[in-house]
Amino acid sequence: MRKAQSEPAGEYPGEVATVRMSRRSVIRASGGGALALGLGGATITGAAVPAASAATRKAACTVPQPPHLPSGFWKTFTSRYISVGDGLMLHAVTGGDGPPLLLVHGWPETWYAWRLVMPALAQDFQVIAVDQRGIGLSDKPASGYDTGTLARDLIAVMDALGHKQFAVVGHDTGMPIAYALAADYRDRVERLAVAEAVIPGVTPSPPLFLPTAKDEQLFHLAFNKLPTMNEQLIRGREDIYFGYEFAIHAGTSPLPDYVVRYYVEVLATQPDALRGSFGWYRELDATTAQNAQRAAQSLTQPVLGIGGTEGNADGPANTMKLAASNVQTLVIPDCAHWVPEQAPQALLAGLAAFLAPYRQGSAAALLR
Repeated sequence: MRKAQSEPAGEYPGEVATVRMSRRSVIRASGGGALALGLGGATITGAAVPAASAATRKAACTVPQPPHLPSGFWKTFTSRYISVGDGLMLHAVTGGDGPPLLLVHGWPETWYAWRLVMPALAQDFQVIAVDQRGIGLSDKPASGYDTGTLARDLIAVMDALGHKQFAVVGHDTGMPIAYALAADYRDRVERLAVAEAVIPGVTPSPPLFLPTAKDEQLFHLAFNKLPTMNEQLIRGREDIYFGYEFAIHAGTSPLPDYVVRYYVEVLATQPDALRGSFGWYRELDATTAQNAQRAAQSLTQPVLGIGGTEGNADGPANTMKLAASNVQTLVIPDCAHWVPEQAPQALLAGLAAFLAPYRQGSAAALLR
């Protein structure tokens, strides 16, 4: 697995640009279930599906363009919409060569969280980085944010792309989503790597009264569940709330200002973005009940639990040991919560070792 490319300062100079969609930037071809679109000036082909929903097309016109991507990013990757049924369109960025690898982002991020590891991963895998339901350029329905439904969305994505078996990496809220995917579709997920989170219904809940430092890091779990007041308080102040969240979980290595600004702009520029962002939290009761049932049968796939020394350390692996029988641990030094962005090289090294049997097995199967 090759090294990740760095973020060149001149890739998108100045302020973050706005994506401009035209008839020529949405290109159709024959068959399948994906609709490609143009970002970053790329010429992209895709497979034909029903036209993207009006809400999704409008979102593509207003969401800021991802800044400072690795050099040549759009020569490898394609930005596309994928139909997952019931009229729902999800946005994904795909590219690379090899067995499929699904990347599941966390909150309050988008597929962009994986940008620093995607080019290196694409040397060995077909990489699929999806904006979850309610996030980024994906549609934002009023319901369907429990992990069972979110896992079903991702299965529909992989079906549309023609991938029967695949490996999964999930970070933050992507960890419980990826766990649901591996537990509900055990014959589909061959290996599972998860980072920097817990699993509601499997991990014991923390006490109500915590030390102040822990309160500062965990208060969002309850706040984000509120039915309306959180949106009312945050709307127009997205930079304050989400800026705080990115900072409090960054440890000693804060994310670059342009990265935080991009995520904030994504959340501030769409009418339903806040609702979609909080959807996962508002369905925690349903997800917790689902996970209690899932944990009754341990996962048998190999699992890698990843944490940073300034974050959850061995906590993700210890959580997965409550739900899986074959768990490895990776603790990354000098890294806090935002693992793919704070420690891309260390993450790539860990994933290379963990995914090697999957990659080699897939290559051997092709030769038979």
